[in-house]
This record gives sequence, structure tokens and C-alpha cells, in this order.
Amino acid sequence: MHVTLRARDAVRCLRAGRVFPAVRRALAAASRSGFRIIHYSVQDDHVHLIIEADDGTLLSCGMRGLTIRLARAVNRALGRRGAVWDDRYHVRALATPRAVRHALVYVLMNFKKHGTAEGPVDPCSSAAWFDGWQAEPGTRESRARSPVVRAQSWLAAVGWRRHGLIDVDERPRT
Repeated sequence: MHVTLRARDAVRCLRAGRVFPAVRRALAAASRSGFRIIHYSVQDDHVHLIIEADDGTLLSCGMRGLTIRLARAVNRALGRRGAVWDDRYHVRALATPRAVRHALVYVLMNFKKHGTAEGPVDPCSSAAWFDGWQAEPGTRESRARSPVVRAQSWLAAVGWRRHGLIDVDERPRT
């Protein structure tokens, strides 16, 4: 699934130096049995996720836990209280290998759409741990523990590769 979480107007700094590390730790701690965060991209006012869930109930429970965990982390980092997320999250099921590949490009390269970072990959995403690049972008954080888990479904682990590995010069479709 491709999931998008939108922050409220009062919270437009998810990539900030004091906020993003807390968001990354919260994302790393959120994967559980039956609910896995495969990849993410954090922008100033929203978060894109690629998630695997074994069923609808696990998706719902996992997302509820994730949004609470992220909201607490953001509020703690900013020294504030109150709601962080704007209404509900948006989910799009990824049912074909091509859809998964498009979602991977969209999530991992979303910084190019928003112009929020320079370089081959976004430091506020899981791109450094992605193993589907055509050529290694030279950003692997080998000493840091991966904040995402490996895909277990055929679509997310293998199927999308039938349409080619991802080039660091690719951009999300508008």
C-alpha cells in the first residue's frame, strides 16, 4: 500500500533538524508482525509510506499505532501539544508490479518534486537502504541500522523489478 499522512497547518517542519530524527525513530519502531513499513519519505508537511499489511485489520491497527507514535514524537520534538495529522490518512492499494515500481519512484524521489533536498537521494527518506537502484548512489549508511524492514510480499520484494531497477535520475510523475 502507498499511504500518505498530511500534517496540520501548525506542523510544517517534519524535515527540520530537531524533528526528523524523532520521526525516523518512530518509523523504525512501528513495524510489527503483520504490519511493515517498507519505505518512507518525509516532506515538510506530509509523509509518504510504502507499507505491507497482512490484512485490513492489521493495516488499520498498524496505522492507528503509527500515527499516534509519530504525533507523540513530533510533539515531543517541538515541545507542543495537540493534533499533528490532518484528518485521516490516504491509502492506495498497489496491486501490480508496475504500480509498486511507480510508487517506489514516487516515494523515494518525492524530494525532487518538492525541491526539498539536493543530491542523488533524499536524506529524509529510506533511499539509503533501498537495494533496487540501477547504480549505487553512494549514500548507504552502513553503520546506521535500517529504519525500514525488508518486503515480504512477492510484489514489493521481487515483482516490481520486472519493470527495471530505479535510476537515481528518475522523477515522480506529476
